[in-house]
Amino acid sequence: MFSSRTFCRSYRLTANFRTLIPKSIGTRTMTTEASDSLTTEIAQATGALNDLRLQNADASSIDAAKKRLGELKKTMAAMNSAGGSKDAGKKKERLLLKTAKGTRDYGAAEMFCREHVERIVKDVFTSYGGSALDTPVFERKDVLAGKYGEDQKLIFDLMDQGGEQLALRYDHTVPLARYLAMAGATVQAKIWQVGKVYRRDNPVMSKGRMREFSQADLDITGAWDPMIPDAEIISLLCTILTRLDVGEFTVKLNHRKILDGIFEVCGVPQDKIRSISSAVDKLDKLPWLEVKKEMTDEKGLSSDVADKIGEYVKHKGGPSLLDLLKADATLMANPSAKQGISDMDILFTLLRAYKVLDKISFDMSLARGLDYYTGIIYEAIVEASAPPALTANATESQAPSKPKPSKKAKADDGEEDELDESQVGVGSIAAGGRYDNLVGMFTAAAAAEGKKAPGLPCIGVSIGLDRIFAIVWPKWVEKGMRSKETMVYVLAAGDGLLEERIALVQELREAGIKTDFLAKKKPKLTAQFMAGEKDEVPFAVILGSDELKEGLVTVKEQKWEFVDGKKTKVQSADQGMKIRRDELIGWIKQTPTYQGWSSGRLI
Repeated sequence: MFSSRTFCRSYRLTANFRTLIPKSIGTRTMTTEASDSLTTEIAQATGALNDLRLQNADASSIDAAKKRLGELKKTMAAMNSAGGSKDAGKKKERLLLKTAKGTRDYGAAEMFCREHVERIVKDVFTSYGGSALDTPVFERKDVLAGKYGEDQKLIFDLMDQGGEQLALRYDHTVPLARYLAMAGATVQAKIWQVGKVYRRDNPVMSKGRMREFSQADLDITGAWDPMIPDAEIISLLCTILTRLDVGEFTVKLNHRKILDGIFEVCGVPQDKIRSISSAVDKLDKLPWLEVKKEMTDEKGLSSDVADKIGEYVKHKGGPSLLDLLKADATLMANPSAKQGISDMDILFTLLRAYKVLDKISFDMSLARGLDYYTGIIYEAIVEASAPPALTANATESQAPSKPKPSKKAKADDGEEDELDESQVGVGSIAAGGRYDNLVGMFTAAAAAEGKKAPGLPCIGVSIGLDRIFAIVWPKWVEKGMRSKETMVYVLAAGDGLLEERIALVQELREAGIKTDFLAKKKPKLTAQFMAGEKDEVPFAVILGSDELKEGLVTVKEQKWEFVDGKKTKVQSADQGMKIRRDELIGWIKQTPTYQGWSSGRLI
């Protein structure tokens, strides 16, 4: 049973604190000492109340704790009010209008491009048989803890929220595993999620590397025949990147069991394997000399062991690389490496059937730093992925020790700005791997002592939508893409014809044609044309009193072109053509302009 001593002990400062509070609290400023003391008491009272709840104390004790905490908070509010009254005459401090570090706004044109990217991703997800899932943007902190290796420090912690220690989600994978564990670890499915995730990283906004960013994940859960889900995921990734027109891309592959086997035969102590794996994972950003220095100076690995690792991780290629590994008797004697090589053999056979082998690079330096990976790992890169100062084929002899990315000077508000973009690449635009033990970790942690906890094999891919946007957006601008889907703008010549315009707009919308009009009673025709042209609406439908009596409307098709690198409207003497009002919907839907747009090309 809960003892009242803890409760009483948390309030011993109360009497001392009362001596610090001036009698005329409404007219005198609170001292710093009083403020600190009261803040401490509130924190202690909150902790005591939470303890009472957790220990199922009697209702009277909980009510007394609540009452006391309420009194303390009222006292603090009163003292803050008193302090504020003295400063009421001071000049108001100006609000700094800016987004938080590592976040940004997206305007209408940018959002149109982002939604285009997201539509393609979701369309491929569903075409591969995926079903949608949505998980909370924050999780209990103990759910996220211990899953991300050295990146654990990048988790955004939240303050105590009503007795729960919470954190913003770092990715979609761990929340999915928690969801699957709650469902009994029996789900066999393809599940996709699209949403924001958060990391306390150093942002490079122009490269899509931010603290708040969007990821799109698809995971295949459950026990299937070997490597079939793995090949399916890689095929899905290649399909998405091809449709998104990100340019030439490569999907780098490796296997965690091969990598662990290499570390073991090279002599890496078991307790250093994960930290050495994290160091190897930096070879796409740093030359070998820098990575080796981290292994030896920071991780405590001997130089000769690091050199042995270097001989393995320099290899990359295709299925032929497997033959080289199979010929290594020392490596094949390692059970972990042997299993990984067997898996890759099956995988390459399946990828050949999927017709994506030309997009694949078997890269022995790929490590993926997250702790939960257990099998195949992969990431997709493009030309912009690597830092400008580091070429993909840099070697020890041609890539001298590169200085770490420099940081820009602190901003006027004292906050450190993002990393120098000239020193940083976009990085991988998608990544993932197999994680067969993560769901089991949750079920085991939640199971009663001595009870067997079920596991669930899983494999998935995460697609960085913001990094893809950073690549696609310049191309989008270069092509002169629109920022809206509006296909028809309804105008009136003469008397405004507001009711007639609204009636036609509504008919077109109900027929599935995106339509707009100028929300004024009697707008000038020029103003209406300007409004439609601003949104680059291809069809202007003009209503006139005389034409409406005859059952006609005038339709003018408008086009735009690039002149000296600037997008301008094509000038035409064409005054439009008369179309019967009751045939307008069918006429618009039969035009090449409308059909080309509705095909999803958005060009």
